[in-house]
Amino acid sequence: MTPPASDQRRAGAPSPALTMLGPDFPFSYDRWLRHPAGLGVLPAVQHGREVAVVGAGIAGITAAYELMRLGLRPVVYEADAIGGRMRSEPFPGYADHHAEMGAMRFPRSARSLAHYIGLVGLRTRPFPNPLAAATSSTVVDLGGVSHRARTVKDLPPVFQEVEDAWNKTLLELAELSVMDDALRHREVDTVKAVWNRLVPALDDQSFYGFLATSPFFTSFRHREIFGQVGFGTGGWDTDFPNSVLDVLRLIYTGANDDQEQIVGGCQQLPERLWDHRPTDSAHWPRGTSLAALHEGGLRPAVTGLARIPEGFLVEDAEGGARPYPAVVFTAPHRVLVTKVAGARRLFSAAHWTALERTHYMCASKLWVLVDRPFWYERSPETGHPLMGMTLTDRAPRSVYLLDDGPDRPAAMCLSYTWNDDSLKFSALDPGERLETALRTLADIYPDVDIRSHIISGPISVSWENEPHFMGAFKANLPGHYRYQRRLFSHFMQDDDTPPGGRGLFLAGDDVSWTGGFAEGAVTTALNAVWGAVRHLGGTTCPENPGPGDLFDRLAPVNLPE
Repeated sequence: MTPPASDQRRAGAPSPALTMLGPDFPFSYDRWLRHPAGLGVLPAVQHGREVAVVGAGIAGITAAYELMRLGLRPVVYEADAIGGRMRSEPFPGYADHHAEMGAMRFPRSARSLAHYIGLVGLRTRPFPNPLAAATSSTVVDLGGVSHRARTVKDLPPVFQEVEDAWNKTLLELAELSVMDDALRHREVDTVKAVWNRLVPALDDQSFYGFLATSPFFTSFRHREIFGQVGFGTGGWDTDFPNSVLDVLRLIYTGANDDQEQIVGGCQQLPERLWDHRPTDSAHWPRGTSLAALHEGGLRPAVTGLARIPEGFLVEDAEGGARPYPAVVFTAPHRVLVTKVAGARRLFSAAHWTALERTHYMCASKLWVLVDRPFWYERSPETGHPLMGMTLTDRAPRSVYLLDDGPDRPAAMCLSYTWNDDSLKFSALDPGERLETALRTLADIYPDVDIRSHIISGPISVSWENEPHFMGAFKANLPGHYRYQRRLFSHFMQDDDTPPGGRGLFLAGDDVSWTGGFAEGAVTTALNAVWGAVRHLGGTTCPENPGPGDLFDRLAPVNLPE
């Protein structure tokens, strides 16, 4: 559900679209990207100089692409393949059909991400979240009882009571109306004033604690239902231990509403950006791409970092060692602290503590390909569609139904789970996961033989078991605000940065305030680009200041230690 928005000061005027203009650092990255002056200028002596980019997910590819446009020669290191958690895996025997193993839905408010989606010519369409306009049928299954709905008004009154409790909690305890209006109109002073009041008040509060102390959620049953099925993309209970600040960031910025999917698979975005040939690069011939600068392909995984007089020595898994004046590191923090020798010496004690304390969510998915989108067919007994997008308190938790039309094979995400629910699947192989999901769904849909429609799969993933990720995405715990501020602000290379670490920049959604969202990966990559340009003697254009140029005005509130 989308919380009510306020536009009291401009009654009658159309409200501007919401953007993921984060309340911690409300810098308009989308406008910085679109400005004709570009992201900056480097001294000619730096043109063609190599810089290392560690990780080829969307953060790494974005950073490499923009550094190339500025005239540098990025050298990209990757342990696996381009895409990272933007992984679109083809079904065996059906190369034209894919399963989205990581990222799969993107809010329309993610304007910086949308810039690159448009740049490479990709199309999007609405994602069929529960009760969304694009979803023809939603089934909410709780306590062994199923309810069909198109909107929340079709559900029993208790669900509407829960929605009302959530909206009232946001309006009364989180100043939603004021923040929504300020974010839509990019009134950064108001955004900062509201958020800087809330951060010290809520930093130590878990999401569940926030609900439990709300006068609108005094009923345990209401809190339980909210956790089991929630609003927007589904249940919230796996987020209950996390910082409520993390949740409020997503609500304020529309990250959990009005989401879209990338037609043909999200991995196309980093892959196409890798091959994209900009016409306005400094130094490089017209049409030069990242792929053209990597004739030998991606460099292998980074295994060591060391400070040398020239900058940094980057060691890789094939025994190579190359010097660079600057490094942008976008891989997960767990990789940095467990698999990269020498990294500890490049960070202050405060920053290293923040890296070590990064908390990750677990996440598992299970996909199959079926012969057709049979779920639209109607039961002769009830007249209802055979299946709907499903939310349940049972093991699969969420079932998503994705199709390209009535006469083509269609993809079913039979289970998408987080944290404890993910760990229930973590030790099972794909076949065992499939049997578990089918048994449960047979209870919810006793007249539907899903198995008879399966033509490929199962395909599954548990991100906590992936050796190059060790978790799905960062999620702060109560009290983690100070850690997150240190990591986000690292690109400024302030007095707390050891001299030996100057020129090493962190990026990726681990660094962002909105872990698990590609927008945060993109915007922190842009922070790192700004930092690298400054480190190498470049500047931004006065008419298009970058995030570091406005940092003093927009900086996240600094809580006392």
